[in-house]
Parts: sequence; structure tokens; C-alpha cells
Amino acid sequence: MKKTVPEIVSMKGRQRITALTAYDFTFARLVDEAGIDIILVGDSASMVVHGHPNTLPISLEEMLSHTRAVARGVKNALLVGDMPFGSYQSSLEEGIRSAVAFLKAGAEAVKIEGGAEFAPLVRELTRMGIPVMGHVGMLPQRVHSYGGFKLQKGEAIIEDAKAIAEAGAFSIVLEKIPAAMAKEITEAVPVPTIGIGAGPACDGQVLVLYDMLGLNPEFRPKFLKTYVDGWSILKKAIEDYAREVREGIYPDEEHSF
Repeated sequence: MKKTVPEIVSMKGRQRITALTAYDFTFARLVDEAGIDIILVGDSASMVVHGHPNTLPISLEEMLSHTRAVARGVKNALLVGDMPFGSYQSSLEEGIRSAVAFLKAGAEAVKIEGGAEFAPLVRELTRMGIPVMGHVGMLPQRVHSYGGFKLQKGEAIIEDAKAIAEAGAFSIVLEKIPAAMAKEITEAVPVPTIGIGAGPACDGQVLVLYDMLGLNPEFRPKFLKTYVDGWSILKKAIEDYAREVREGIYPDEEHSF
């Protein structure tokens, strides 16, 4: 059954919400068929697909291209497009244009990093009928300000979450903050919280798909649980293919016309 924004909101306090990223048609179809509630076309594509050291370089056009591909593979999950760095910071008008572009590309909602300073944009997009997922705590688009992807603390994070919820966000990502703070925010806001490195009290959880599939063996932060050693499994399959081709085993009669 197709997930909608009202249904996701209604899941708060009733059923834990599952979310994963996807960046292409094939993985989007796989994640969707597995029954994940929310598929996020994350700007993490900058790192895990394009090979950049952070999320800053990816452009709006690249994100829209990923969104179009993912949208073709999704039938049931709520599809959220991640607004990349530079696509909404300079003005309200720019943010509106970028959000509209995401919906035209197939997204059903957009995600915006930031707190009270972006409440006017969240409010305006909500007024226009564009659902917004907020994102507070450690904000990857501000990695240079932090000096790395570091745990964030402070009362301002709680106030930012409240401001974004009050402005109309239908859910809020809480990234890399203490579990106790995430619990406080979850209890304080009327919309679902989606945690990543924010402990078990959030209304849902999100991970980068490639990370939870173990496709980046060097990336092992404390919050990440890998559910399969995807790197080793896929590497062996590729090695087996190469060996069989070199030894003349493949293709054989079974795989010939």
C-alpha cells in the first residue's frame, strides 16, 4: 500500500518508521519491494555514488537526475528528495524553485537541513502543498563549520526542532546527537522524528543504503549496523566471473544460443 505524508505522521507513537536512501532505479525497486516506509534520495549520493569526501559538491541537477531514476522504481514508499547545498540557502525564492523542481522530478516531499533560520521556507513550502522533512543536529552540509562529522549537542538543537515542527514539517531527521536529547525532542514535537546516530527513542530510523549493506568497508561509525558484508560478497562474485571468462568456463553451452 502506498505510503503518504498523512500516514507517516499518523505512525508517531504507534509504529516505528523505516527509511533508507536510494539513488538509482534498481536499488529503489529493491528497497521499495522490501517494504521500507520512506525512501530518501539523499545528498549522500555525493559521497557514495560520486566519490566526493562530503555532500557539498553535488548539484541540484545531479540530485534531480537521481530523483527521476528512483521515482521510476518506487511504487509504495514515500519518496523524499534531499535539497542539496546551495539550492535553498540564498533566498526563499530559490528554495521554492528547488523544491518545485524536486516534485516535478517525482519526489513527494523534500528534506531541508537547518533549524529556525529555515522555518520561513518550511512554512511557505507547506503552505504551497510541498511537504517538508526537517533535519537538525549534525548537519552534513555544515561539515566545515564543525571540523568534521562530529556529534552535536546544545539546547539550540531542541529549539530548532520545535521551530521546524511549528513551521509545518511533517517529520524531522535527528542526526548524530546524544540519545537523551533525541528522546527529549521526540517527546516535545508532534511529528515523527527519524534518527541516524540518535539512539532508540526516535519514531523511526534512517541509514544510507550502501552503508547498511556493507559496501564501504572503511566506514564503520559507532551508530552504523551493517546487515550484510556486501563488499566481500559482490567482490567474490566479480572475481568468479573474471576467473570463468579467463578460463573459458563462461559462457558455456547453457548460456549460448
